[in-house]
Amino acid sequence: MAFLDTMLLKRQADIDRPEKRQRRLSPLDHPAVGIVFPIVVILGWELLVSAGVIGGRLMPPPSRILATVQELATSGDLLTHIWVTLQRVLLGFALSAVAGTLLGALTGFLPRAARILDPTLQSLRAIPSIAWVPLFILWFGIFEASKIALIGVGVFFPVYLGVYGAVVGVDRRIVEVGRIYRLSGLDLVRRILLPSILPGYVLALRSGLGLGWMFVVAAEFMGASEGLGYLLVDGQQLGKPDQIMAAILIFAIVGKATDSLVIVITAPFLRWQDTHGGPR
Repeated sequence: MAFLDTMLLKRQADIDRPEKRQRRLSPLDHPAVGIVFPIVVILGWELLVSAGVIGGRLMPPPSRILATVQELATSGDLLTHIWVTLQRVLLGFALSAVAGTLLGALTGFLPRAARILDPTLQSLRAIPSIAWVPLFILWFGIFEASKIALIGVGVFFPVYLGVYGAVVGVDRRIVEVGRIYRLSGLDLVRRILLPSILPGYVLALRSGLGLGWMFVVAAEFMGASEGLGYLLVDGQQLGKPDQIMAAILIFAIVGKATDSLVIVITAPFLRWQDTHGGPR
């Protein structure tokens, strides 16, 4: 009962606490400040190449890279390659995120299921990603199925591990407080378990999506004729470093865009948080 009294006192203190004072905003609080550093790096890179400090043949300046991107966009190839790669990542991410969520929740809620399944899954997680490539080619050929399967391997394990860790990390005392208040099973899940799991789950989704973008490069090395990974291989074979750097730049932009989309979609479900890193 001492713990319950403490929780009630804390809740009353939160109710009685006056509204937070608005923190004075500084220029560093503006979201656009995040683009300052890459702009400085790009300008410095361009100046070093122009001054001859860095050779421009193997390290093309940003102006040449942007010209290559513009050339790809004008020909229509850029959107085609982006769309093909994006489809592969999103399909592999969707399938493996669902599988990772279900298995992570199952092993987290049921200790017996964890004892049966988790050792095997952890062993599979330790296998290097490139080791799956020959097997997937034998099973599925060099077409889309093998590429999506490889991306799915990269996405599955971060999502599974994140969900499993979030579920087993729920404070048992919070659950006991919910039972003291006679919450039904559905209310217990909705008001206590889900809010406790969601922050870790969102982080697991973002981590899985990031690895999906990493694995799609290896997947598109397997005989792809379209996609951003194909641009990398084509640039390497034809000795075009500007095309390689352009593909890397596009990977960074599109990958960041998808990560930001996950943040925007999940933000309404995390508004209740009052964390140190949150808005003040």
